[in-house]
Amino acid sequence: MENFVKFLIKTEPFNPELLSGVLWELEISGIEESDNFISAYAKISSQLDKEAIERLLNKLKAENLIESFIVTEEEIENKNWNEEWEKKQEIIKIPPHIVIRPSFKNYEPEKEEIVIIINPKMSFGTGRHETTRLMLEMLQKYINQGDEVLDVGSGTGVLSIAAAKMSARRVLAIDNDEWCYINGIENVQINKVSGIVEVLHTEIGSIKNRKFDLVLANINKNILLSIQKELARTTNKSGRLILSGILNSDESELIRTFENYSFNLLEVKRLNEWSALTFKKQN
Repeated sequence: MENFVKFLIKTEPFNPELLSGVLWELEISGIEESDNFISAYAKISSQLDKEAIERLLNKLKAENLIESFIVTEEEIENKNWNEEWEKKQEIIKIPPHIVIRPSFKNYEPEKEEIVIIINPKMSFGTGRHETTRLMLEMLQKYINQGDEVLDVGSGTGVLSIAAAKMSARRVLAIDNDEWCYINGIENVQINKVSGIVEVLHTEIGSIKNRKFDLVLANINKNILLSIQKELARTTNKSGRLILSGILNSDESELIRTFENYSFNLLEVKRLNEWSALTFKKQN
């Protein structure tokens, strides 16, 4: 079995949510949070090294989000990191109606609550991170009955499943990561929305001749900018576009970018260092 590299990361100030969010931009296999440091795990074959993590942390330092950092690395034997991570997963409530529960925990829903069951594996999107919470809050506000929805970088499928359970007519969930694709299919089946949600292992550039009433993309800023034309192209006239994976400091750049494609900004929502933006495309 292939061994892993463990990177132990300490920062001042220590902000585990911020660190977890940006570390998922790299080719990592899992993250473990402790009281004053984060451990990130990567397969030896990924060729991820200490220098790549330090470059990422230097960007945070340049943006005054952290003051200093220390990174150490060591090779360790293979282990079921997912099992260790699962032990820490809890039931999460996202107002006004969303409840996310891991597949291995029970929950009795209250009136009007929408329960989403997630078997998280290593995919991003369990509801713990601010950007997922922000996306789900915006989704509850801006989805319309009968919408056709595109979820770009769908991860666990949590946004797609939520849309399906909140009256979307059809949902297309796409991710270019094979593990996310497999995990997304599993979660769609667990939540019994396979008749509404289609999961594809692909990129947005391959989606031809289709437009959607609502487009969702919870991805980091650089990817959002690299697919800006595709996001605009796949959004219907008068359609809505909800974006996150964005640091507060990057809001203005994203707003200017999508206003150039005839999108009007409807709302900005923030949680700690993270932002979500909702736009409406002009007729």
